[in-house]
Amino acid sequence: MSTDRTPVDGPFRIHVDATPGGARLDVSHYLATVILGIASAAEEDPEGLLGELTDLAGLARQAAHQGPDSHAAHERDARVEELLAEVAGEGHLPVYEEQVNRLAHALLLTVRPRPVPHQREAGAA
Repeated sequence: MSTDRTPVDGPFRIHVDATPGGARLDVSHYLATVILGIASAAEEDPEGLLGELTDLAGLARQAAHQGPDSHAAHERDARVEELLAEVAGEGHLPVYEEQVNRLAHALLLTVRPRPVPHQREAGAA
């Protein structure tokens, strides 16, 4: 069963909170799974994973200097996709059946006008 704040309760919980400018999605449950996937990959091949992450950092640095359409940017993106496929289900968060409606409803509620908290008058106790 979900709460208003947690319209998606599985396989990865998604929490929705209203912010002054819109909404904040909390996908920390999914990100914890990604981190555990990276940890598992590190356990299997620590040097290989470290090398891959170091290469990605270098490609990201090159892409920042060379621009979004550079060879480095395309290579970075392709290698990130490969790593995501290996450790994070390709980076997709599945949302099933009624949870889709609950997520949409929770997001729509964040853009509705909300009451402004009433401030006490000066000098009132």
